[in-house]
Amino acid sequence: MYVSITGLKPKSLFQVPRFWWHAIRSMQQAQRAPGNLSVAARTIAGTHHTMSLWQDRGAMCAYLAAGAHRDAMRASRSIGTGAVHGYESEAAPDWADVPALLRANGRII
Repeated sequence: MYVSITGLKPKSLFQVPRFWWHAIRSMQQAQRAPGNLSVAARTIAGTHHTMSLWQDRGAMCAYLAAGAHRDAMRASRSIGTGAVHGYESEAAPDWADVPALLRANGRII
């Protein structure tokens, strides 16, 4: 299974509505994407996190480069700062571990 985690902190309160507009559309796309096993979101210490589980990396990459998620990636730098991390695993991480995983292994976006 491929695990993808993200964290994005909006630059200002003015960016929050724009963030949610992109986030909701991207989550809906992920739920319908071939190969998606689950998708969830949580806000931890002011940073908006997502965790999606995929059958394999290829399924995640197909989702990543299309539709609403592609649009969200293009807008992300103007909305906020954050990190992404993906890896193969037998199990999903605990939500409590997601911020530390991103700090240790995340690619800054």
